[in-house]
Formats: sequence, C-alpha cells, structure tokens
Amino acid sequence: MRELPRKLTADELAELFEGRTRFVERLSELENPLEAAPDLVRELPEDELLEALSAHPAIGAKGLSTRSAREQGSADDPATEAELAALNRAYEEKFGFRFVVFVNRRPKAAIIPILRERLERTREAELETGLTELVAIARDRWQTR
Repeated sequence: MRELPRKLTADELAELFEGRTRFVERLSELENPLEAAPDLVRELPEDELLEALSAHPAIGAKGLSTRSAREQGSADDPATEAELAALNRAYEEKFGFRFVVFVNRRPKAAIIPILRERLERTREAELETGLTELVAIARDRWQTR
C-alpha cells in the first residue's frame, strides 16, 4: 500500500477530489493533506463542504472523468440506471447536496440499497457520511494511482 503524501499541489488534490474547490485549495496548504482532510472537514463552513460534495459526480452520471468512469464501472441495465437517477434526485431534493459513496469497484446495482438506506437518515448524518466517503475516495485514488 502506498504511503499517504506529505504534500500535494492543488492540481493533484483536484484530481483526487474531482475539482478545484475551496476545500482542495485549503488542503493544498497543509502538510499531509489526505491525513488532515477529516480534521479540516470539521472546521469548514457548510457552503465549502457542499461545494466539495457537489464537485463529485453522481453515481450513474454521464460525462464522468476517466477515473470516475473506471471506478463506477460500465453501464448497467437501463432499469438500474433509471433507478439510480431517480434516487439521486430524491437524495439531492431531501438533503440539498450530492450523494457520495465510495463505490470501491462494486457494481452500480449494489449501490441502490445503500442509497435507499441513506435516504432514511438525517441531513446532519448524511453530510458527515458524504464527507467521510469523499475523503475515503481520494485516499483510495492516491493508493491505486
């Protein structure tokens, strides 16, 4: 397993986090940014956290980055794609931010029950979970480069 880096540029972090957000800019100023990310999450205002989540692509979205497309896998059957789209919309309507989950090479169909379960949670719990997942994705991307 690859050691977490001591320093990363904003561009390197933007690749890991799917965009050059204020969160990424702040991380680029820190030593050990991938280790520091969970602590930084607890310090930032909500608008910056929501920006970081919104930069990440929705599960099943079109026009993904090469890395996201590889992680999410190929298109599933149309019923799975339609259900994911509907659940993603419901999630964003309920919570006001994008559903983020560490797919970890699971098929898209395996994400549906997770999304359904997370729709039953509180906004506060989901914000925390989404940000934890976002950091886990970035760390995994660094490890598997």
